[in-house]
Amino acid sequence: MSFSGKSVLITGAGKGIGRDTAKLLASRGASIIALSRSQSDLDSLSAEIGCTTIAVDLADADAARAAAVKGLPADYLVNCAGINILQSFVDVTVEAFDLIHAVNLRAAMIVAQEFARSRIAAGGGGAIVNVSSMSSFIGFDDHASYCASKGAMDAMSRVMANELGRHNIRVNCINPIVTMTELAARAWSDPVKSDPVLKRIPISRFAETRDVAEIIAFLLSDASAMMNGLAIPVDGGFLVR
Repeated sequence: MSFSGKSVLITGAGKGIGRDTAKLLASRGASIIALSRSQSDLDSLSAEIGCTTIAVDLADADAARAAAVKGLPADYLVNCAGINILQSFVDVTVEAFDLIHAVNLRAAMIVAQEFARSRIAAGGGGAIVNVSSMSSFIGFDDHASYCASKGAMDAMSRVMANELGRHNIRVNCINPIVTMTELAARAWSDPVKSDPVLKRIPISRFAETRDVAEIIAFLLSDASAMMNGLAIPVDGGFLVR
């Protein structure tokens, strides 16, 4: 899958899935516009792949919109930015709930709005991949706010696929099982928590960031031209057990 001559706007590009996606797409010819909160992460990514970088706190709605406008136009969008704060349900705070939704859901909406407006003005076409989670389907302990944000992302993406599909802009979610990012390492470092999940995965491992990046590339490409409005488990068979 070549992305020569194409540009991709990626949120959360400084670390984890977003970073590996940026590196993979750049290796296949894409020009990358990378959004991340950390300027140092963006600087190191730019040194690797020569991308355009925009430092932004996506929890700030106005800043998220300004960064999206600054980064456009682009042919494709990957909404990958995400945070988690581990709290049992009865201990979930309003502040944590609101922050997780601001970054995981509201920022994805804002950036996608600006991307869609830009693409429609240019005559349509393009694709969006929203990086959701298996937490959209499964009620993992201490993930109430995170699960809620990812379930909402899947639902929002179906509306996006319906409305934006009329402009030939496809929208899909991918829903990875635990993926070995810094965020996941903090959440799943305890074997008491991680072992039962691993035992339910037939291939007996969590995902690597490259596993997910390859599927994102496929969903952006013309090879997936008839895929729209899906929430796709990337789980090694977790859901079949």
